[in-house]
Parts: sequence; C-alpha cells; structure tokens
Amino acid sequence: MKKVIYALFLPLVVVSGLVFANREIKNETSKKSTPKPLSAAEREAELKKWEATPAGIMYKKWEASPAGQKVYAAEAKIRKNITDSTNMEGVVTSLSLPPGSRLGFGVMVRINGDDYILNFDPEKSQLEQLHSLKVNDKIIIRSRNVSHAPKYAYPIVSGDYVERDSKVIFKRVPRKGGC
Repeated sequence: MKKVIYALFLPLVVVSGLVFANREIKNETSKKSTPKPLSAAEREAELKKWEATPAGIMYKKWEASPAGQKVYAAEAKIRKNITDSTNMEGVVTSLSLPPGSRLGFGVMVRINGDDYILNFDPEKSQLEQLHSLKVNDKIIIRSRNVSHAPKYAYPIVSGDYVERDSKVIFKRVPRKGGC
C-alpha cells in the first residue's frame, strides 16, 4: 500500500515543481521585457540619428516642399476642431482613396475648401452604412486625430463620428482591453 501511495505522490510532486518553476520563468521574462522610457535628451539624440538616415532626409525634404507645406496648412485649418472634438461640415468628393494607399476603408472629403482623407476603422456591422455614402453627400464629422505621411498629398483624418441628414452612420467603437 505504501508503494502505491509513493508511486502516486512522486509524480504529483514532480509535476507541481515543474509548473511552479515555469511560472517563475514567465514572470522573470515579463519583468525584463518592459523598456524604460527614454529621457528627453535620449529622445532628441534618437531623433537626430533618424534624421540622418535616408528616410529621415527624405521626410525633411517633403516637409519643406510645397506639397508638405500644403498638408501642414490644411491640418492647421482643422486643428481646433480636432483638439476640441467638435463638428466639422464636409462634402464627400470621392468614394475611393488615392491609388496605392494602405489605409483600409476611407473616403475623400472636402472640409473648409481643402481635401482630406477620411479614414475609418469600422466593424462589420458598420460597413453597410458607410457604403451608403455617395459623392456630394454633406456629412458632419468629429475626430480626435489628424495625421500625415509623405506618401499622401492630403492630411489623414481618423473618423470617430459621422452623421448624414441628422442620422448617425458611423460611431467609432472603443477598443477593448486598454487605451
């Protein structure tokens, strides 16, 4: 009887020891993987290093070019609406994005006389309403983010809320599990 108990008890001890050791290893790797935030001086040094690369040089040339200045001027026009997340009136000018774009689903919109890429991150249930947009539709847009890229001749507005004829056709769903 003692031999049977020892035979059952020994594998239990070995397995629990392995599980406990594996848990400690996982905890150690997760502690090591969180990088320390860079100080302001380190960030500035990294930026200077990046600006010396070919991609950084090309970006700086784009910023100084008339195309880059036009994008920055268009961003400045809507900056207050973006920071306050207030309504902007726009007109849909195209249902497709510029050729070669990799932004996902979006449309071209004219706001205050300038063209913008209105980019969406829709769920499947919201796609049907967005596909109902037509050229020359007047829409109300709210956003909290505008960005740019040298690849595009237009600022990129992330759509958080879109309304047409006083009906909401898109409202961004917050991501689960974090910020």
